[in-house]
Amino acid sequence: MVNASASQNSPQVDGAWSPLKIRMFRSIWLAILASNIGTWVNDVAAAWVMAERTGSALMVALVQAATTLPIVLLALAAGTLADIVDRRKYLLFTQGWMLLVAAATAVLTALDLLTPQLLVLLTFCMGCGAAMAMPAQAAIVSELVPQPMLASAVALNSIGINIARSIGPAIGGVIVAQLGAVWAFGFNAITFAAMLLVVWGWKRDPKASSLPPEGFGAGLKAGLRYASRAGRLQAVLIKSAGFFFFAAAMNAMLPVVVRGQMQGGAGQYGVLLGCIGIGAVGGALLLPKLRARLDRDLLVLLATLSLAASLAGLALTRSWYVLPLVMLVNGFAWITVLSSLQIAAQTAVPAWVRARALALYIMVFSAGMAAGGLSWGAMAQRTSPELALLVAAAGAVIGGLLVWRVRIAGAEDLNLSPAGHWPAPELSVPVSNDRGPVLVTIEYRIDAADRAAFQAQMRTLGTIRRRDGAVVWGVVEDVATPGIHLEYFVAASWLEHLRQHERITADDKAIQEALRALHRGERAPVVRHFVGGHDPLPAAAPHHHSDI
Repeated sequence: MVNASASQNSPQVDGAWSPLKIRMFRSIWLAILASNIGTWVNDVAAAWVMAERTGSALMVALVQAATTLPIVLLALAAGTLADIVDRRKYLLFTQGWMLLVAAATAVLTALDLLTPQLLVLLTFCMGCGAAMAMPAQAAIVSELVPQPMLASAVALNSIGINIARSIGPAIGGVIVAQLGAVWAFGFNAITFAAMLLVVWGWKRDPKASSLPPEGFGAGLKAGLRYASRAGRLQAVLIKSAGFFFFAAAMNAMLPVVVRGQMQGGAGQYGVLLGCIGIGAVGGALLLPKLRARLDRDLLVLLATLSLAASLAGLALTRSWYVLPLVMLVNGFAWITVLSSLQIAAQTAVPAWVRARALALYIMVFSAGMAAGGLSWGAMAQRTSPELALLVAAAGAVIGGLLVWRVRIAGAEDLNLSPAGHWPAPELSVPVSNDRGPVLVTIEYRIDAADRAAFQAQMRTLGTIRRRDGAVVWGVVEDVATPGIHLEYFVAASWLEHLRQHERITADDKAIQEALRALHRGERAPVVRHFVGGHDPLPAAAPHHHSDI
């Protein structure tokens, strides 16, 4: 549900920046911006310290992988927790953890006790905190702004990430060069403290549900089940897999090229990373016009080809005047793909499963970055950074062409708000939540001329039933009485069936209304509930109603 700060005196949707008029969204957006800047400062310092102390492309890539690997391992669990626990308390815990890790890194650096192995370990611990926080941070956007502003708010989050990308590396390079790595790590700790204070001041409304929260195991299974039947979300994941593995070559190879082949310093490295961020922010400002003129999937393909060109440019160029332009192209391509996929992921799923869906997207994103970083680092170690970059560029082109017909366009047009049109089942006696299994049947009377249309709509409805919790679903026809069709589905328990009531969306309702229109007869389709278990059964016949 929308936070009170978003629902009270919500400004009209009058532009891409309108969500910033909502006080709580603005405060959290600024806090996340500061935290992201601190993270970039930390990453610059960590990569540079590792390159300085080991001179190994593989060790630098290992630092990159230690940041992203925990996200691969923990993101789905984190998304499940973010959907079933109080997100405010959850974020307080994760920000506190990262504050402690950042402070420990700064202290060990100041005492000259930070070995390469310890740096990798602390980077991994920081990555664990980020992995636990990211799905919750992404999912709270829908709580902070009204639905019409959601796409703009998601785009603003992407802009914030890339503002940090443009400012953070430059700040990190200056701090490392002028003050030393200890100050960079300390700066990161301060930004986590600021985020902690802002989240502490967030007065979150409780979730509007009369049902008990899902258990962790059930919530994890529900998220995976939903994702396996959500076409738009699957398209986002496929496109992510085809992009981020190759895009990781830039992060892995840039410090090696700057320090090794070009004999540059931390300042030059920070400036080039800053150019990537500037290109990303500039691209974010142009994206609304580009989206209005170009198909979303074509736009992602063109951006992928641009990213491949930037990878080839880094491999072939050794001019300090040309490389900033190459980085600008890389930043523009990065924000175009990242923003397009993030908006599609946010709008492709309803609120009850949003953190879990976003966690899957984050997991694929991070797996691609981690695997790509290690792969390109290992290739560079055995051959050369130039060859690794050229192979990654070729792979990006091939991957982009292979997945460009997988459609993400149209996800933002889905109406996934709760329909709420199923009335509570009428019971002769109370049914306990854990009783089950539950068999639900719906009897339709369909004319022979409408049989094909009915079956087509039923196939779509079957996907919805399974997606929302049915463990068995099917349709049978009465061979003795032509035109009578019986849909049936099974939920594991009465509680799981009640959850199905809450999960039906406005788009799902439209499909059910189309089926109702095909039904013939004076009465609506007859719905029956059959419940297993040991609660006392009523003496009367089951009550018929049409709530589905």
